[in-house]
Amino acid sequence: MAVSKDLVAASATPLILSILADGDSYGYAIIKRVKDVSGGRMEWTDGMLYPVLHRLEKQGLIESYVQTSETGRRRKYYRLKRQGTKALAEHKSQWMLVHNTLQQLWERKPCLT
Repeated sequence: MAVSKDLVAASATPLILSILADGDSYGYAIIKRVKDVSGGRMEWTDGMLYPVLHRLEKQGLIESYVQTSETGRRRKYYRLKRQGTKALAEHKSQWMLVHNTLQQLWERKPCLT
């Protein structure tokens, strides 16, 4: 089952902030983490990820730095800033409200397929 583009776009910020809350990461690793956590059902591309990372950086929620990996490759890493931690808490609250509301509605009425 493919996730709609609207839902992917709406969930991108909280997903990225949640991943960075676990520690600094770089683009490919973020894409891989989303795929792994979703059981392979969500596959992001560079073209989807980097505009969101740049927007979060402009908003002051994350910051980037360049570091050389063990293999000698220079990578741009991203880390969560204090304001990003606050934004993540707000996103969690909003998503839980939506989740709980949908769960209540769906438990009362069976979905017609």
